Amino acid sequence: MSIRTVKMVVTGPFNSGKTAFIHAISEIDVVSTERKITLQAEKIKDTTTVAMDFGRISVDEELVLYLFGTPGQKRFDFMWEILSEGMLGFVVMVDSTRPETFREARYIMETFRAYAPTPFVVAANKQDHPDAWSIEDLRIALRLDPQIRCLECVATEREKVKNVLLELLYCILEEVQE
Repeated sequence: MSIRTVKMVVTGPFNSGKTAFIHAISEIDVVSTERKITLQAEKIKDTTTVAMDFGRISVDEELVLYLFGTPGQKRFDFMWEILSEGMLGFVVMVDSTRPETFREARYIMETFRAYAPTPFVVAANKQDHPDAWSIEDLRIALRLDPQIRCLECVATEREKVKNVLLELLYCILEEVQE
């Protein structure tokens, strides 16, 4: 029996929930490059990812997912291309409560598609908040093609994260079978 590994990247704008997403599902201690935020404009949280987050989840005895979280800040975007190498799919995290980040999410989605034309899904995070945009409205705002899956997510809830990753895995399998 050989173990297959699948590299997935979790990307999205600053503070969209990438680190929380990986922490919620990883079966190992997440390797994280969190540093204190020094720019006043970014003080909506205390720390930020400066290189990557890394987690791992075993789907079964034969399949392991390696999760690489990207930094969300523009000044660390040089890491995006490096982290995209060898990925079989990616998740674009979107903070459903912050429409001011939707244009950036669209830019990140297009950038990763340019790095590698692999399957991807959009995770509409913070769907547990009363002011979260609906999936339908997010689809319109992000100008998503009908075949792109946009899924409800709460990055701190293991089951929601698992659903997003399984959906991405199905997309990857569909592409492999074609």
